[in-house]
Amino acid sequence: MGTGETPAEKDEESPFRSQSDYDATAMDVYEVVFNRWVVAPLRVLWSDYRGRFGLLIVTFYVLVGTVGVVVVPEPAVDPINRLLSPLEQTNLRYLLGADGVGRGLMPLMVHATPKMLKMMLAGAIFGNTLGVVVGLVSGYTGGNTDKILMTITDVVASIPGLPLLLILAAIIEPRNPYLIGVILTVQAWAGLARGIRSQVLPLRNVEYVEASRTMGQSTSTVLMKQVLPDLLPLVTLRFMSTARTVIFASVGLYFLGLLPYTSANWGVVLNSAYDNSSILASFENAHWLLVPALTIALLTFGLTLLAQAFDQVFNPRVRARHEARKAEVEEDIDESDIEDSGVSQMGFQ
Repeated sequence: MGTGETPAEKDEESPFRSQSDYDATAMDVYEVVFNRWVVAPLRVLWSDYRGRFGLLIVTFYVLVGTVGVVVVPEPAVDPINRLLSPLEQTNLRYLLGADGVGRGLMPLMVHATPKMLKMMLAGAIFGNTLGVVVGLVSGYTGGNTDKILMTITDVVASIPGLPLLLILAAIIEPRNPYLIGVILTVQAWAGLARGIRSQVLPLRNVEYVEASRTMGQSTSTVLMKQVLPDLLPLVTLRFMSTARTVIFASVGLYFLGLLPYTSANWGVVLNSAYDNSSILASFENAHWLLVPALTIALLTFGLTLLAQAFDQVFNPRVRARHEARKAEVEEDIDESDIEDSGVSQMGFQ
């Protein structure tokens, strides 16, 4: 005979069924993800002096490339103020001095920054994405796929870099900064692909990767969730390195006049200063050469500091120590709130 109980009542009485007292909302999930992938890395970066200075420098250049182009007027030729020394005028246009035709060096540096940032971003994303995809697929799949992909990689890596850039620049004549960034890293992905493959080969036989594969998860899921997180330190370091490569390559090609341009670039300013080397014989005019050189050096220095500090971000011991410190601080705050509430209640009584 039946007991007359519904299936829902049986499930509620079952000792193997439990229900959480707290239902997580979508905002709670987003908050956890945000804290894990944004707040925690920033906290670790800020605790390291290299990461702190690197973040400040890179953030400064981002603000210059976004807000600065609105605040600082565009460079304009003014023969009356040619070769002004830095701080010789209070005018914002000539705060860093002027070049040989009277254009302020500060407007030249500021209005050249957005295109440089676009080139860096496009080149770093293209080079690293292609290198990571080729390295992951080649190392994890193996067999003929591995042989074909690595053969292509070796062929690309064996091509001389400078002649390839010169040929591409002459044929395409790129003016879009995103396209220039891609062209400058058209060969940079090969080295990263080799490095990623060497890291994936031992990882594909690790227990948790084999367990995911046995459970029937797709190859893309295994690569993205099980393999790629272990490669993030290498990918991040190469991202910063590729961004620095784009800076040096673009400035060098603009300096040599091998890239077409419609507006000033840091390399173009260096080229114009070099063409007037007789003027630079006087130390009073050295700012024409030093300002763009220091602008390039400071940005690359900031990227180098960030690359070094990111090694701490992906160190599990460092992150665990920061999480423990955060928990202690929150516990102390909770205890102080309890004590304060107890004192206020006593005072009220």
